[in-house]
Amino acid sequence: MQKNQSALVLHSGGQDSTTCLFWALKHFEEVRTLCITYGQRHSQEVTIAQKIAKEANVPFQLLDATLISRLAQNALTNPDMEMDQEQPAGSYPNTFVPGRNLFFLTSAAVVARSHGIKNIVIGVSQADYSGYPDCRDTFIRSANATLNLAMDEQFIIHTPLMWLNKAEVWALSDRLGVLNIVKKNTLTCYNGIPAEGCGHCPACKLRNAGLNEYEKNKSKYE
Repeated sequence: MQKNQSALVLHSGGQDSTTCLFWALKHFEEVRTLCITYGQRHSQEVTIAQKIAKEANVPFQLLDATLISRLAQNALTNPDMEMDQEQPAGSYPNTFVPGRNLFFLTSAAVVARSHGIKNIVIGVSQADYSGYPDCRDTFIRSANATLNLAMDEQFIIHTPLMWLNKAEVWALSDRLGVLNIVKKNTLTCYNGIPAEGCGHCPACKLRNAGLNEYEKNKSKYE
């Protein structure tokens, strides 16, 4: 634990951000969460994020950013658009929300600064993701530098899942002692179904394949 240091966790109520929340609770003396609603079709995750934050005894803050859903068409904010089940060749899946993580990190930095917080935690991963450019390590490092310059601060953006695949994320939640919480109480499904979800959207496929791999080969990850 980093004594006398606090962290702000971008928390959606899904597997990755919930794992990051409990990672932050292990590494920082004080933790608070920021949940951002952006017109996502799986909006129930906001209620779940608030419940998890309450059970973890950390402050919860909700930011309305529904403007994002009006800026560009994508399958996460338009329920009438059928989701890509696979990444199109030479392009991004239509579940990509342009600028989302940059907006999230900018908002988090503003909120963190208002609370005197220097550490921001986000659950992005380059090792196991859906082809989103704003989940890459190069983007995070660039955003970190830009936010520090823009606000004359010394923020540190932490990405504990950056180089972990989904099975390794499940292993981390198990080591943190919260595997059952993540397994039963989070919402990752793009169709808004908690726990193991619908089973066929891209997010569910990644989550469930990772869990199956971890449970079958648990000793490999110890």
